[in-house]
Amino acid sequence: MTDWIKAINPTAPITTRPEATAAARASALAILLGVAFGIFGVVRTMGVGTEAMEAMMVENAQGDAAVAGMAGAMAGAVVYFSIGMVVVQAIFGLVQWAKPNRFIPILFIILVVLGLLSSVWGLAMASQMDVPANVQAPLWLTVLTLVVLLVELVLHIAGLRGASRLDQLKKAEFPNS
Repeated sequence: MTDWIKAINPTAPITTRPEATAAARASALAILLGVAFGIFGVVRTMGVGTEAMEAMMVENAQGDAAVAGMAGAMAGAVVYFSIGMVVVQAIFGLVQWAKPNRFIPILFIILVVLGLLSSVWGLAMASQMDVPANVQAPLWLTVLTLVVLLVELVLHIAGLRGASRLDQLKKAEFPNS
């Protein structure tokens, strides 16, 4: 257990290959956390989320029958897109676990930072937007999202450090490759 705690600590020194591998796999753990949270989001969207989206689209259509008719299809498309993104994220997590590299942590650090910025921006702009109350996410979900994103960011930073150290160790072992 202490090995994993050391591995997910983004400030811990990484000296050996097993430590570097464990640290690099911290990014895969962050992706797994994102997959679990994504599944929760898909289930929530399939429940009350699609009805709320349809209601908002119909309300914003202002009597346009074509837009109101497409509301159900658009809400369904959001669910399928969300499922697809969770599957792609799971594939990235499996790849990072099996063959740790620097690309995946860098990609997910960028995505997590964008997620954090958009969440904070949404909170800052919430009072200025005219969004119906039944469509807004509850406060507990917003706080949980921010906490999950912060944990993922720390794990991806640890994963990037571990993957970088793995590359350094590989270059030291095989200087001509």
